[in-house]
Amino acid sequence: MAAAPGPAPGDASDALPPPLETRRGRAGAMKLTRKVVLARAKAAELDSVRKLNCWGSCLTDISICRELPNIEVITFSVNSISSLEPMSQCQNLSELYLRKNSIPSLNELFHLKNLPRLRVLWLSENPCCGPDPHHYRMTVLRNLPNLQKLDNQAVTEEELSQALVDGEDITAPPAKRNLENGCPEANESSTTECTTEPKSEHLNFTLEETNKIREQLGMKPVPRDKFSSFSPRETDGSRKKRNNILNAILLLMKELDTEGLEIIHQTVGKRLQALQKKELQEER
Repeated sequence: MAAAPGPAPGDASDALPPPLETRRGRAGAMKLTRKVVLARAKAAELDSVRKLNCWGSCLTDISICRELPNIEVITFSVNSISSLEPMSQCQNLSELYLRKNSIPSLNELFHLKNLPRLRVLWLSENPCCGPDPHHYRMTVLRNLPNLQKLDNQAVTEEELSQALVDGEDITAPPAKRNLENGCPEANESSTTECTTEPKSEHLNFTLEETNKIREQLGMKPVPRDKFSSFSPRETDGSRKKRNNILNAILLLMKELDTEGLEIIHQTVGKRLQALQKKELQEER
């Protein structure tokens, strides 16, 4: 099986990590804590942390990054992060994965301009990307000309030259927001399940994404009534776990090439046959 291109392993290699112990604030806000960082990095002190993966953890407050002077790789994809300022002092940072967060403006790039070793950035699927992909990419490259890969796509010399013409030069940080005051400390045992997302919206998203993948694999779509019929029989914990697993698989599917998708197709087919056989035996 061919390896997924680019930084996909760094972006979602631990796509379903154990639940984080964070601090929950108002409206489900999540603050990444020292305890979590040390546990995830398997480190004794913050200054010894080199890699940190908190993929899909509903994080909003990552101010702890200011205390990670030697961090080299950060994976914060699929969260609710809206500011890059906490990473502005991470001088050894070389890879930063922030796909699918809440970065509102390209002005946030100002906080990354003084990171001399940053070579890989994944920022797609954020509000800051806007409706014009060319303007977005040119602006990122004009302000971060040392990047070798942006959004899983290699940066060319031609692009860097064009960025000087088409990209916007960001010379000042965005208006400062006091996110920490909006995230008061709470119980240390809180977990990172998103509580603000309506269950019906989560179900619609999962069904839609499920049927897109089934279509790619040559499978029939799942009817909504059949899809939702098994949810009430599940506990909240098992339903959330299933949805998290499914969402992670759907995201990773986008990184596979034809050979990889074919292997998935065959594996899914065998799994479906086994389940159908089991259901027939139970009906008898």
